[in-house]
Amino acid sequence: MSAEPLELYRDRNHACLMFSDLVEEDGQAVQANQFLIVDSGTGAIIDPGGNLAFNELFMGMSRHFAPHKLSYLIASHADPDIIASLDRWLTSTSAQLVISRVWERFVPHFTKPGKTEHRVIGVPDSGGVLPLGANQLVLLPAHFLHSEGNFHFYDPVSRILFTGDLGVSLTSGQEAREPVTELAPHIARMEGFHRRYMVSNKILRLWTRMARQLDVAMIVPQHGAPIMGQRAIADFYNWLDGLACGIDLFDGRAYQVPALAIDPASARKA
Repeated sequence: MSAEPLELYRDRNHACLMFSDLVEEDGQAVQANQFLIVDSGTGAIIDPGGNLAFNELFMGMSRHFAPHKLSYLIASHADPDIIASLDRWLTSTSAQLVISRVWERFVPHFTKPGKTEHRVIGVPDSGGVLPLGANQLVLLPAHFLHSEGNFHFYDPVSRILFTGDLGVSLTSGQEAREPVTELAPHIARMEGFHRRYMVSNKILRLWTRMARQLDVAMIVPQHGAPIMGQRAIADFYNWLDGLACGIDLFDGRAYQVPALAIDPASARKA
């Protein structure tokens, strides 16, 4: 386990860093990536993570960027592996939380009373453009992939598209540091997750139609390895276009009164 980030992009004024290996890989928690974007002395963290990652991320970030200069905590959605550490970030920094309006009144449940007051920027369903330093981040609608209120984040400077749970692969933290440049061998690590967590092929096709309008050099999900290069990215869009998932795969057999007895003792061992 290491707090040393992978440098996804850097120029004189702009940097994107990925932390992939902050949680002990003991099988109890899913591997997750956290991201620091800095532009002209202003910083944002994308999907800061849960309490398991907070200490390592805060210390790791501090080596590259002063926490008191952090402007935003940007959340793709409101899952625990995205913002369970929110209370600690709001205490340790003056950053504002950027999240879908769908989740705006739910996030106070992650904090002490009053902690989120005047510190939440609720994003409308249509998304928007968020200023960051001398540049901006594009907040792209990604609803139902997999959350009801969900956004992806496009950085026009680095040409990185941060895609939350879309593009996820099941890897170790170390493996997540190796960008994927050929999609076909990588699909086996993505397919099961996407079939269950993405809502439907209709939504995937709406998203790819939007994403193809962007100049993307790298797709970086919240779990697993980045997808890099025009061919691999095009293959990823094409794969999503043909993927049956979510409600496409469910019928009446999934909704029956259960008869299976759950043994608490054996369930704890599983």
